[in-house]
This record gives sequence, C-alpha cells and structure tokens, in this order.
Amino acid sequence: MPERPIRLFGDPVLKTVSAPVEQIDDRVRALVDDLIDSVKLPGRAGVAASQIGVNLRVFSYNVDGEIGYIINPEIVELSGEVEAIDEGCLSVPGLWHKTPRHAFARVRGIDLDGNEIELSGTGLMAQALQHETDHLDGLLYLDRLEKDERRAAMKAVRESDWF
Repeated sequence: MPERPIRLFGDPVLKTVSAPVEQIDDRVRALVDDLIDSVKLPGRAGVAASQIGVNLRVFSYNVDGEIGYIINPEIVELSGEVEAIDEGCLSVPGLWHKTPRHAFARVRGIDLDGNEIELSGTGLMAQALQHETDHLDGLLYLDRLEKDERRAAMKAVRESDWF
C-alpha cells in the first residue's frame, strides 16, 4: 500500500472526532497498511487516520525504530510533570511550538486480531501517544498551546505558504 497524502490545517476532518472501529475487515486492514507506510517516511513519529482523511480511531507510530499501530486507542494513564515540549505536526507543516505534554502516557486499544494491546512510554513515545490520540479526538497540538503561544502559532499559520 502507498503512503497517503497528509491533510492540512483547515481540513474539517482534522477537527472531527473519529468513530471507533466496529469491525475489523479488509478496509481496516488496508487502512493500517496505509498508516504504516505513511509513518515510515523520515521525520514522522505518528500518523492518525484522520490525517489521511479517514474518520476512524486508528493511528500508526514510528518511535526509536519501533513501528506499529493501534486501533481504538484510549488514554488510560497520564502521569509525570507536564512540560512544554517543542512539538510539530505533519498537518501544520514547518511550525514547532512549545506544547504542554505529560512525561508519561499509556494508551489501550486493540490490534488487527481484536486482541487488547497497550502502548506506553516517556519522552517521544509519550508525546506521540498524546498527540495522535488528540488527532482522533478532533484536536490539533495548536489547541493545547498556552494563549500567547497559540496567538503566535496562528499568525505563523496565516503567513505560511501552504495555508
């Protein structure tokens, strides 16, 4: 399967809460393949289904050489100090802003066989789990920014050549 084009800020699918996967079928298997292919490109830590225009709760990740996916992820634990971490997004290309994120995150979901799985981690993995789950909840990292940082981010979006 090929990597899919990334939807950009302003596309309504990015602000839509993704529907849970009710049945694992060939369509969902193909979606997971596309997400895996899409996240393998350099500089990508995660790709949510909404970022490729599919309104289903699935995302792929590529962190520290580990590539995988999770279906119907829900955050079950956030802990540790909240830090403002430089964060970017494929749907908001070229911009990086200090985003408040917990130091540890754990998500629970299922795999293509319907087995329950958990993903957890600190550092980039914690950031990716929070960021990609936000996408599935209709949020962009810009929505998490402090007021002054958000104002600067929105100005940068308006001035970007892709918006």
